[in-house]
Amino acid sequence: MTEKARIVVTGVGAVTPIGNDAETFWSNLVAGKSGAAPITQFDTDDLIVKFACEVKDFDFSDYIDAKAARRMDRFSQFAVVAAGQALDQAGIAIDESNAERTAIIMNTGGGGVPTMVNEVRTHDNRGPRRVSPFFIPIFAPNMAAAQVSLTFGVTGPVMASVAACAAGAQALVDGYHLLQRGDADTVIAGGTEAALSQVSVSAFANMQALSRRNDCPEEASRPFDLDRDGFVFAEGCGALILEREEDAKARGAEILCELAGGALTADAFHITAPEPEGRSVTRAMKLALKHAGMAPEDIQAVYAHATSTPIGDIAETKAIKQAFGDHAYDLAVCSPKSQLGHLVGAAGAVSAVACVMTLRDQVMAPTINLDTPDPECDLDYVPNTAREMKLDAILSNSFGFGGQNVVCAFRTV
Repeated sequence: MTEKARIVVTGVGAVTPIGNDAETFWSNLVAGKSGAAPITQFDTDDLIVKFACEVKDFDFSDYIDAKAARRMDRFSQFAVVAAGQALDQAGIAIDESNAERTAIIMNTGGGGVPTMVNEVRTHDNRGPRRVSPFFIPIFAPNMAAAQVSLTFGVTGPVMASVAACAAGAQALVDGYHLLQRGDADTVIAGGTEAALSQVSVSAFANMQALSRRNDCPEEASRPFDLDRDGFVFAEGCGALILEREEDAKARGAEILCELAGGALTADAFHITAPEPEGRSVTRAMKLALKHAGMAPEDIQAVYAHATSTPIGDIAETKAIKQAFGDHAYDLAVCSPKSQLGHLVGAAGAVSAVACVMTLRDQVMAPTINLDTPDPECDLDYVPNTAREMKLDAILSNSFGFGGQNVVCAFRTV
């Protein structure tokens, strides 16, 4: 192993509101399909916001049997399926020869929120003796990572960080360093979220964070548009297989792209709002480029965090311009959340899957619903239609409540 190995991606998996595998997700993203629709998982009659980006027609049966599924929250089921897809694409079967040298980093923003809501309701309505004895091992935020370990027999490091909306991207940066240290040979890294509930939707709505376009959900998420009024709550999972390049080549794996580097910073500004000038986000992008050994001019595109909130999109635009200077106006900048909604802890991982597919196909996904550009958001956001273009390297931005910022750099191999 070299002193600083190249870390590559050899497999991806995705469970999203616009497709339950990576290829379907990607084809719908390129096509500009929205995943927003009226909520079906619970009654919304009393809710201010009645729509979200739900995962539809989810089938776990290829990777999870019915008995095991009953002891998993939805966020864990998503993780197992996406991880299984990624392992399959990478051509990796976990057995005695590699179990101890395989690691899992599966992060989340909240863990099993619906399980918690349901068990609290059971406790209050039916009494303490009716609370499930499996409540804790189903709801706990580490259980998605643990269930991936249990399902596939991984006995190396199993890690889970709760990093709000930056969680999925942080898993990739942590996986990168795990491989650089030689603590594992393979890392299953990603983020998963299934936090939709009457309580969580109400909380975000009362925070004034959610769009209220109940009459046209598919047009509600509109990053960088002057008429944006908040994000669309979503669920899903993204998983990536990371390896050192020499190890991937030695086993004859197809290398999809390189995870060239990443960086973490913090705003230290507010529990929910981004720092308006984007100074720490700027620093994260600059550090990611430094760690990847790239100059700003080496990047052709950015997958933005851009959630469709008035303050957030402007702050990120400022940060991109500060990080890239005049080159910012040459970048293609896309917000997948225009189609996916905000997957919270899974957002960064699903964005990373999009980066991998973008580099493979040399196509930049569009930012849909960008009809009236905000004058303060004046970059090239690939409005409404995907674009074929030459792409060698991409940044992916992820920012979380509390001011956590993560930027990942991807490059062709």
